[in-house]
Amino acid sequence: MEVAGRSVLITGAARGIGRALALALADAGSRVIAVDRDAPGAEAVARECGGLGLGCDVTDPAALARMVEAARGWAGRIDMAISNAGIARGEPDGPTSAPDDVWQQMFELHVMAHLRLARLLLPEMIARGEGALVNVASAAGLLSQIGDAAYSATKHAAVSLAQSLAIEHGHQGIRAAVVCPLYVATPLLGYAEAEAPAHPGVLTADIVAARILDGLREDRFLILPHPEAAEYARMRAEAPEAWISGMQRLRDRVMREGPHDLPSLHRRI
Repeated sequence: MEVAGRSVLITGAARGIGRALALALADAGSRVIAVDRDAPGAEAVARECGGLGLGCDVTDPAALARMVEAARGWAGRIDMAISNAGIARGEPDGPTSAPDDVWQQMFELHVMAHLRLARLLLPEMIARGEGALVNVASAAGLLSQIGDAAYSATKHAAVSLAQSLAIEHGHQGIRAAVVCPLYVATPLLGYAEAEAPAHPGVLTADIVAARILDGLREDRFLILPHPEAAEYARMRAEAPEAWISGMQRLRDRVMREGPHDLPSLHRRI
């Protein structure tokens, strides 16, 4: 899908990948609606890219519906939605240690927010015979994130939801895609952008955004900003027991050495 001249709504747009996408899309000629729970942050990004900034908690169905109506009122129509908002919490004592409310929060943000946004936008897109829905998940949705089972499980669900949207609505002109980055120098990971070159496997948000735009233009369903993620997924599919053994070794290294250099450790499975 070509992005020039399109109206693109991006959630989680105040920082990180979302902000980088907003700026890259504006540079490519898109009309950008930047959405974030941090309303001043969304408005600041919108000023940078000449778009509209809206505050919204995307886990609140009523707020989400109001936000979509405001976006339509400004843009006339929404050609593409990039559902990017996400969080990570961590479970230092294992997968069962996170309480139910953390699992529910993850599910609401990483799955239901994608679903509800699609539910609000699909009717108008189907009526036009075109539109694009992009879920930003994670390589954890193809593999697993050590120390954060709730994150991994809900990102797997986000990938599956995108697959269902692509399968069920492709014949109606709807393009669905899912983005699965590995390590990105964002506040979520805890790396500053200037630190990325010192950590093999860590990309800046700007590089990730550029690779996402390439994937959108090429109509790819699975967009992998880190090429090595495809190799990891292939290894897991072809030899799942060996993959689990490798991840167990990686987990042991993380416990010994700490998570500060997980990207480097991951490459040595």
